[in-house]
Amino acid sequence: MKPFRPERAHLFHEVRATVRLALPLIAAQLAAVGSNVIDAVLAGHVSAHVLGAVAVGASIWSLAIVSGIGMMMAVPPSVAQLDGAGRRHEVGAVFRQALWLALGMGVVLWFAVRHAELLIELIGVTASLRHDVQRFLLAISWGAPALTCYFALRGLSEGLSLTRPSMYFSLGGLVLLVPLGYVLMFGKLGIPPQGAHGCGVATAIVLWLEMLAFGVYVIFRRNYRGLGLFDRFEWPDLRRIGQLVHIGLPMAVTLLAEAGLFVATALIIATLGEDVIASHQVAINIASLFFMIPLGLAMAITVRVGNAVGRGDERGVRYAGLCGIGLTLVTQVFSAGLMLGLPHFIATLYTHEPKVIALAAQLIMLAGLFQFSDGVQVAANGALRGLKDTRVPMAITLFAYWMIGMPVGWWLAFHHGMGARGMWIGLIAGLSVAAVMLFTRFWRSAWKQRWRRHMPMTAPA
Repeated sequence: MKPFRPERAHLFHEVRATVRLALPLIAAQLAAVGSNVIDAVLAGHVSAHVLGAVAVGASIWSLAIVSGIGMMMAVPPSVAQLDGAGRRHEVGAVFRQALWLALGMGVVLWFAVRHAELLIELIGVTASLRHDVQRFLLAISWGAPALTCYFALRGLSEGLSLTRPSMYFSLGGLVLLVPLGYVLMFGKLGIPPQGAHGCGVATAIVLWLEMLAFGVYVIFRRNYRGLGLFDRFEWPDLRRIGQLVHIGLPMAVTLLAEAGLFVATALIIATLGEDVIASHQVAINIASLFFMIPLGLAMAITVRVGNAVGRGDERGVRYAGLCGIGLTLVTQVFSAGLMLGLPHFIATLYTHEPKVIALAAQLIMLAGLFQFSDGVQVAANGALRGLKDTRVPMAITLFAYWMIGMPVGWWLAFHHGMGARGMWIGLIAGLSVAAVMLFTRFWRSAWKQRWRRHMPMTAPA
C-alpha cells in the first residue's frame, strides 16, 4: 500500500471545497434542531409538565424523522455520482422516483406516529404525561409527508453541490416557528393555550411551508434547469425505487440505531420522574444542537466523496474523506470546551428550576466528553455514504449502540444506582466504539478501492 502524502495545494483545495459546501448545511442543520430547542425553551417556560410531555413526544417523533431522512439519504450520493460522471441528464429520473419514495414513506410515518400510544404504555412513561404526549404526536404526525418530500428536495440540491437552499428554507422555517409556537402554546390572539398540542401543530404547519417553498424554488430556479425534473409525469418504477431503497434502507437503519439509542435512553429516563426527564431534555437539546456541526460536515463529505467516485479519482476519495474527518475534529474542540466549561450557564437558558438545572449540568458535562467520538463516527459514516457503502456501517452501528451502549447504560443506571448519568455514560461507550470501527472501515475502503464497485457503470454522456 502506497503511503498517503497529501500535497499542500490539493489539501487546501479540498478543505475550501468542503467548508464551502458544509457551511450552509451546518446552518440548515442548526436551524432544524433549533426548532427542537425553541420547542423545549417555550415548553420549559410554560411548565415542567409541558416540557416533559414535549420531551417524550419529540423523542418518539425523532424516530420518524430519522427514518425518513435516512431513506432520503440515498438521493445525495446518487445525484453526486451522476454529476461527477457528467450524467446530469439522468438526475431527473432519479429525482421523480425519489419523490414517490418520499411520499410513501411520509404516509407510513404519519400512520406510525399516530399509533404510538402502545409504545408509550410499554415503555412505562409517567402516567401524568401520557395524555399530552399523545396529543403532541397526533398533531405533529400531519407534518410527516412534508418532511420526507422536503428531504428529497434537499437531497437533490445537495447532490448537485447546491447547499445554500437548504440553509435558506431551514432558517425560514425557524423564523416562522418562534411566533407560531408562542401563539399556540401560550394562547395568544384569542387562541386558548394548547401547551404540548400547540407545539405539535406549529411544527407540522412549518414543515409544510418549508416543503412547498423549496418545491417552488426548484421549479423556477435556473440552477435546476436542464435536469428534466418535471418534464413528464412518471408512475412509480419499482426497479429505480428499489435501487434507492437498497442504498437508503441501511442508512435509515443506521440512523435509527443511533437515534433509537438516544430515544430509548430518554424513554427509560422518563420512568424516573418529570424533573429527571426535563433535565435530560435540556442536556440532549444542547448536545443535539452542537451535533449539527459535524452532521453538516458529514453531508458535505458525502457529496465530495461521491463526486470523486463519479470521476474515478482514487486520491480524491481519500482527500475528501480524511480532510472532512479532520475538519470535524477541529469543530469538536469548540463544542467540548463549551459543554465542559459552562454547563450550569447553559442549563439556566432552558429553565429556572434548581433541581432541573443541577442534574442537567451534570449531563451536559457528560455530553462534552463524547463530542470527539460522536464527530468521528458521523464524519466517517458520511464518507462511507459517498461510497454508497451502507450495509457494513449499519452492522457496525447496531453492534456499537445496542450491544455496547445500551447494556452499559442500563447496567450503570439501574444496577449501580447512577440513574440518568449511567445512561449517558452508556452513550459515550457506544459512540466511542462506533467511531473507531467506522473510521477503520473508511480507511480500509479508501486504500483497498472497494469504492470502485459503486462507480457509474457506463461512460459519461
